[in-house]
Amino acid sequence: MAARVLVIFAVIAVAFGGIPRFPASEGMVLNDRRLRPDSPPSRTLGITVIGDYIVSEGAERVLDRLQRLGVGAVACSPTVAAPSAKGEGTFAPPDDAGSSPRRFDRPLFGREALWLISAPSYAPDTRCYERCAYRPAPATALTRAHGEEISRFVNGALAREWQVYLQVPAARPPGLRDEDRPRLPDGRVAPGRLADTASLASPAVRAHVRAWVRDLLQHYPEVTGIRIDWPEYPCYTIGEAFQDFGPHVADWARQRGFDFDAAHRAARQWYRKLHETLTNRDLQRCLERRAGAEKGLSPLAGLVAPGDALVDWLQIKSALCADFVAHWRASIGEWDATRQLVVQSFMPPFATLTGCDASPVAAHCDVIAPKLYTMHWSQMVKFWADHLLACHPGLDETLLVRVLVCLMDIAETDDMDARITDYGYPKPHEAHPISPASQRRKLDTVLHQAGIGGTAKVGPMVHAYGPPDDVVRRFGVAADSACPIVWITRYGYLGDEKLLRIAARWRTGRVAE
Repeated sequence: MAARVLVIFAVIAVAFGGIPRFPASEGMVLNDRRLRPDSPPSRTLGITVIGDYIVSEGAERVLDRLQRLGVGAVACSPTVAAPSAKGEGTFAPPDDAGSSPRRFDRPLFGREALWLISAPSYAPDTRCYERCAYRPAPATALTRAHGEEISRFVNGALAREWQVYLQVPAARPPGLRDEDRPRLPDGRVAPGRLADTASLASPAVRAHVRAWVRDLLQHYPEVTGIRIDWPEYPCYTIGEAFQDFGPHVADWARQRGFDFDAAHRAARQWYRKLHETLTNRDLQRCLERRAGAEKGLSPLAGLVAPGDALVDWLQIKSALCADFVAHWRASIGEWDATRQLVVQSFMPPFATLTGCDASPVAAHCDVIAPKLYTMHWSQMVKFWADHLLACHPGLDETLLVRVLVCLMDIAETDDMDARITDYGYPKPHEAHPISPASQRRKLDTVLHQAGIGGTAKVGPMVHAYGPPDDVVRRFGVAADSACPIVWITRYGYLGDEKLLRIAARWRTGRVAE
């Protein structure tokens, strides 16, 4: 019953866009697994550093710079990289399906954007994967040439008495097979996915998680823990929001007593509505229902499916995500139960669509790290609006954008006259069009949900992409919260000016002029 109430709350949060303002928790201690209000506050600043920069600049140089910033925690990827020819390997920074104009503030191998080839920073122990369908990416000449630099970074951070985490994808094994990809209600893989992640219910994917954890922790046994990204179903596009109705999830849900068929029918109705019969009147009704939220389950409920069916669909997602995080927790515990698990997640109300609700997840991890990645929220308005207008050319663009902005809760008024061009991926010099109050509401909601769901602490992640004024302003939302740890992602977007001003904001509460 309690789980159902939490899901209903989450559904309301998605549709109303009105996130309640809960009182923030106080007195949380980072190095204790429990929240102890009677303990003195202890706060930590953390920075995410991808292995590429450690190779490019050298471990000691990066560590010295971060020490001057006042850092107490770092997360790094167990990978190494080197520049490559155009079209070989991957492009950095990620172009997010061609929508991102990002460039690094801090040169990587002397450039602000480039193609890279990469490899593990260690030689995988293939014995760990003997019973797995997925094999590890092999060590290469890059591993042999630069792998020790990652070890020097980890050991150097530990010598400074910092917390050190390995950041890894939660559900993206090497060479992901199509049979393990999530499915839409009609059985297809969602076209144009930004995140090529796997079904969270796939036995093969879970077997890989267990093997990979063992492999990582035997190579880096002294790390504080592992931080996982996307242990959920990302919802950058509408198609991604309607995952996962594949056979793995059907089996998982039925074995646990869920009415998968009813949830499947409800999701299929919603998918068809959005793609075939959505009208301006539907959009207007959403706004009217939002204005009188107390009159119904949500502005969306009742348009195509009974509210209970909508809840059932999202409840399966929430339970599956929590179960997948619990599998990560158990896999770590098999090797070393003292190592921490940090879970990166979307902020509410997006987390309701991804499945990573803080309340059930909090019981299975040490820290929840919700992402204040405001450039993505703006991007999602454009992605969703473009998609719906392509399906329904007669929709009123301004009305559609207003509804999406309200449902995503990224503005302070319903009465706006915005168009798609007001959103999208901000350029490097552009402030992100997301209100600070919206960011605070989302963070307060996670703090509340984590508090009622378990003992996990909350450590928000602020993205450093954008102009210095905007980055420091967004960082201030997290810095002024009751959270015991605040993360900045990533080091590559932290030019010297941003480093100076963030350090001042963290230490004194004032922005360096």
